[in-house]
Amino acid sequence: MNINGLIKTTLLDFPGRVACTVFTSGCNFRCPFCHNASLVVPEKIEEPSLSEQDFFDFLHSRKHKLDGVCISGGEPLIYTDISSFISKIKSMDFEVKLDTNGTYPDRLKALIDEGLMDYVAMDIKSAPDTYPDAIGILEAPIEAITESVNLLMKGTIPFEFRTTLVDELHDEAVIRRIGEWIKGAPRYFLQAYVDSDEVIRKGLHACSPEKQDALLSVIREYVPTAELRGV
Repeated sequence: MNINGLIKTTLLDFPGRVACTVFTSGCNFRCPFCHNASLVVPEKIEEPSLSEQDFFDFLHSRKHKLDGVCISGGEPLIYTDISSFISKIKSMDFEVKLDTNGTYPDRLKALIDEGLMDYVAMDIKSAPDTYPDAIGILEAPIEAITESVNLLMKGTIPFEFRTTLVDELHDEAVIRRIGEWIKGAPRYFLQAYVDSDEVIRKGLHACSPEKQDALLSVIREYVPTAELRGV
């Protein structure tokens, strides 16, 4: 596991928990709106900033102060050794939340089956037919992503779906097709796009507050509990 970032304390990343967030580098997507280019774009990825041993030493020092660990990226499931990494975290009595793009359903299922997951946040980048535009690659692994959607929808563990709203990429038609895809999900968040120097592609824009509200009304026809986040 290449660790390229650590937030030592967060009350936001892991619902209902005081947690830290660890960021792994590397991803199989190139989402134009991604704000972690230094974790995703190969030529921008630096050497790991924290060794695994240093990370576990940090966790040991925060026992009884933190409830959980959020593992984000990049895409953490690109690592074949993620199971052993999470097992070490769980052995220290921390709960684990995983952020994922859903392209490794077999690895996700194995983690769930092994009892290593306490919460999963899966990004829904767009509707299935418009995924390539949202992930920056021509061939979108929709079958794998759908398998992950269906796996989580079984309700074995707590989870959420989330979509970062970008004005150029998301309109009512796209949101309706997402709604048909994840209809009945218990938790779904529409997140505001935030521009920064770290985004992969410049020139994208957040949706207006009026558009965000309109898209929320649309998605609530499919996921009544859907909410806006970060707006």
